[in-house]
Amino acid sequence: MAARRQVAENKRRSPRQARAAQTVASIVEAAAQILEKGGLAAFTTNAVAERAGVSIGTLYQYFADKNALLMALAREEMTAALGEVGRALRGEGDPSVEGRVRAMVRAIVHAFRGRQRARKAVVQALLAQGAGIELIAPVAAFIAQAGETVGRGPNPLVGPLTREQSFVVSRALMGVVRAAVLEEQPFLASRAFEDEIVRMIVAYLGAVSTANGRQP
Repeated sequence: MAARRQVAENKRRSPRQARAAQTVASIVEAAAQILEKGGLAAFTTNAVAERAGVSIGTLYQYFADKNALLMALAREEMTAALGEVGRALRGEGDPSVEGRVRAMVRAIVHAFRGRQRARKAVVQALLAQGAGIELIAPVAAFIAQAGETVGRGPNPLVGPLTREQSFVVSRALMGVVRAAVLEEQPFLASRAFEDEIVRMIVAYLGAVSTANGRQP
C-alpha cells in the first residue's frame, strides 16, 4: 500500500514539477529578452515578470532578486556552451587540432544565441558584484578537466595539459572574449576574430607539444 501511495504521489507531483520548470525557463528567457532590448537600465523583476506572463510573486518563488536571475541566465548559457565545447574537444566534427579549437572558440563566442547586449549586461553585472569568476569558472573548469584527458585515447588533441597550462589556455580564451563583449567590438562574431583566437590557442598548444617532445 505504501508503495502504491508513493507512486500516486509521484504522478501528482510530475505535472507540477514540469510546470515549475517551464515557468523558470519562461522567466529566464524573459530576462534575456529584457536585457537584449534595454540592457541593465530596463532590467527589473517587474519587467521580467510582465514579459514572462507571471505574477511578481511567482517570480520571487524562484528568484530572490534580479541578481539571482542574472546568475541563472549566465549558468544556463554556459551550460549550453559547455556541451558544444565538449563535442569540439572530442573531435566530433573536424578532428584536427585547429578544427577542434575552432569549434570550441565558436561555441564560446556564440553563447547567448547571438544576444550581444544581453551577454554584455550579464558580464557587467557579474563583474560589478565581484562575481566575474562565476562566469568563466565553469568553462575554465571544463577545459581544465578536459585537459587531463585530451592527450589520451585513439585521437588525442595534444598531450595531457598540466594544471598551469589549462589555466593559461582557458583564461586566455575567456579573457579575450570577455574584453570584446565589454568593449562592444563590432568584430565579436566575425570570422576574422575567430581566426585570431584560434591562431593564439593553436600556437600555444603547438608550443606545449614541442616542449613535451610531441608533434601537435
